[in-house]
Amino acid sequence: MKTARNNEYSGAKAPRHGLTLIELLVVVSIISLLAALLLPALSGAKSNTRMVACLNNLRQLEAAFQMYSADNAGNLAQNVQFEPQWNPSFGSNAWVYGDMKNATDATNTALVQTGRLYSYTPQPVAFHCPADTTVGSGLPRVRSYSMNSWIGSSEMESMQEQTPFRVFLRDHDLAAATPSSIWVQLDEHIGTLDDGWFMVTMNDSRPFASLPSTRHQNGYGLNFADGHAEFYRLRSPAALIPEMQSEAFSEFQMPEVSATNSDWIKLKSVTTSP
Repeated sequence: MKTARNNEYSGAKAPRHGLTLIELLVVVSIISLLAALLLPALSGAKSNTRMVACLNNLRQLEAAFQMYSADNAGNLAQNVQFEPQWNPSFGSNAWVYGDMKNATDATNTALVQTGRLYSYTPQPVAFHCPADTTVGSGLPRVRSYSMNSWIGSSEMESMQEQTPFRVFLRDHDLAAATPSSIWVQLDEHIGTLDDGWFMVTMNDSRPFASLPSTRHQNGYGLNFADGHAEFYRLRSPAALIPEMQSEAFSEFQMPEVSATNSDWIKLKSVTTSP
């Protein structure tokens, strides 16, 4: 019986292994379709993660800003244009040092660590937006954020004598305004980022003399004097200047922005108060 059964099955077809060419092509097509559907979602998730991390950095910097003031009799950390050769008001208690348009400064972590806020948030990454991929001399830049020019110095007051707006030098100056409506630091565009001073001309003499970043889905993060942080999306084409991926500053063209630009008006509205 065993011999007969073996003979009976000896002519049976062997079981098939693997896929035919057509089946393989169908599988590849399905995988490609799924990848095409998933990649935008994955890219969006990565972008959102970077935005959340940037807002977290800004919250840390604002907490450091408040702690510095509490430890220094209510005085705010200094914030002036970094031009020591002609600016006699530039001292040794600036919130941060360094010119990000200078190749040496741009990668010098010591200039961040020397600033008065570093001891309250001793993490260099807190000064750098995770979506900022620009480099200086082939290395990542150490800072992406700047401070409101109406905070930490009286420069804007002297530059714009005809405006009724106030500068903030002490914590009670901010308290007299509405802290939740005054921004302190924001994510600045690589095209204008140099020192830690972000100019806002309330008299509209130079709308967007300093540009906010467009790194986060055409928007930027900023923190406020009460400690919270927000994300502002830029709406007008005039303000949507793409970020450069290298130190090609000579190629950057400042946009012509009118005083009626909606993005400019929105930033002005949270910069200072009468």
